[in-house]
Amino acid sequence: MRRTSLLMPEIRARILSAAADISTADWNACAGADNPFVSHEFFHALEASGSACARTGWQPAHIVVDDAAGTPIGILPAYLKSHSQGEYVFDHGWAEAWERAGGEYYPKLQCAVPFTPATGPRLLLRDPAAAPALLAAAQALAVQNKLSSVHATFITPEQQPAFEAQGWLMRIGEQFHWSNDGYATFADFLAALSSRKRKAIRKEREGALASGVEIVHITGAELTEAHWDAFWEFYQDTGMRKWGRPYLTRAFFSLLGETMPDRVLLMLALRDGRPVAGALNLIGGDCLYGRYWGSTEDIPFLHFELCYYQAIDWAIAHGLARVEAGAQGSHKLARGYRPVATVSAHFIPNSSFRSAVADFVAREGEMVEADIEALDMATPFRKG
Repeated sequence: MRRTSLLMPEIRARILSAAADISTADWNACAGADNPFVSHEFFHALEASGSACARTGWQPAHIVVDDAAGTPIGILPAYLKSHSQGEYVFDHGWAEAWERAGGEYYPKLQCAVPFTPATGPRLLLRDPAAAPALLAAAQALAVQNKLSSVHATFITPEQQPAFEAQGWLMRIGEQFHWSNDGYATFADFLAALSSRKRKAIRKEREGALASGVEIVHITGAELTEAHWDAFWEFYQDTGMRKWGRPYLTRAFFSLLGETMPDRVLLMLALRDGRPVAGALNLIGGDCLYGRYWGSTEDIPFLHFELCYYQAIDWAIAHGLARVEAGAQGSHKLARGYRPVATVSAHFIPNSSFRSAVADFVAREGEMVEADIEALDMATPFRKG
C-alpha cells in the first residue's frame, strides 16, 4: 500500500504511519482544543502504548492535506483495520455478506478514534477548504488499494454535510446523553424529574454510599501512578467481562496522565483510603465524557453513582452543557440521560454492495429514529 503520499489532480495528501510523524502543534492546530479525543496527545497515547497499532489490528494511516507552503491544513485520523472490534458501530453483517460474495472485507479504512464511541470532528480542519480534499484522498486510497470500504464513525452534525456531498452513506445510531438545562445544583436537576424518579435516584445515591465508601475526584497534577495502578485493575476486570480482552494497555493510562492530565477526571471510591472502584472521564470544552469503570467490590448502586450521578454533579458545578456516558445502555434513561442520535458515514466503492448497504441503513435508520422517539417519551422528566 502506498504509504508516503497520495497524488490526485489539484490535491496532494500524505499518509502518516503514526501520529508521532507530525508535530503536536501542527496536529492540534487542526484539531482545536474542544474535544480531548481528537488531540495529538490522545492519539499518540493510543499508538505509543501499543493499544492502537498494526499488531492489534489498528494500523495508523492518518491522511494529511498541506497548503502550498507545506503547512498542514487538514487531518483525517484513520486506521487500516483487520477486524471490526473496538468501533461501536457494528458492520460484522456487512463483512459476512461481502465475503460470502467472494470479496475481502478487510482491511478496511476506519476514520475514528480507536475504542472511543464519542461524537467529535473526524475532519480536523485548520482550513475548512481542506475537507473535500481529505475525503477525496480517503476515497482514492480505498479505490487504488481495492479496499472494501471507508467508515467515519461518530461524526458531528456540522460535518455530516461534507460527507454527504461526497456521496457517503449516512447511518444513524443511538446513545444516551445528559443535558444541562441551566441547573445550578443536582437538586435542581432532580426537581425537573417526576416525584417517583426523584425518589428512586435519591435511594440509589444513598445506597451507594451506605457501604461506607468515600468518593474523591482526581485530576491534573494530583494524578499519580498509584492511581493508574488501581484503575488498571478495575479496567481489566470490566474489560475481561465485556470484551474478553481489554483494548488498552497499562502504558496508555500513564501516557494519558503525563501528556494531558488536565483533561482527565478520575473518580475513585475509597474504603479506608484504598480504591475499590473507579470511573475515568475526559473533560471537553462543554462536555464531560465518561469512558471506563470498574470495581473490586460488588457494591449496590455504586456503578450508577460513580458513572452517572457524580458526572452530572461535576458537570453542573463546572458549567458543562452535557455528559456523554459512552455507548448503549438504556438503563441510563431512568437516570436522566436522554436518547440522542449518533451518525456515521460510509464510502463503498462497489456499486452493488453500496446499493445493498444503502437499503439496509435506510431501513435501520427508520427503526432507530422510531426507537429514539419512543424512548424520549419515557424519560423521567416531568411532563407538561
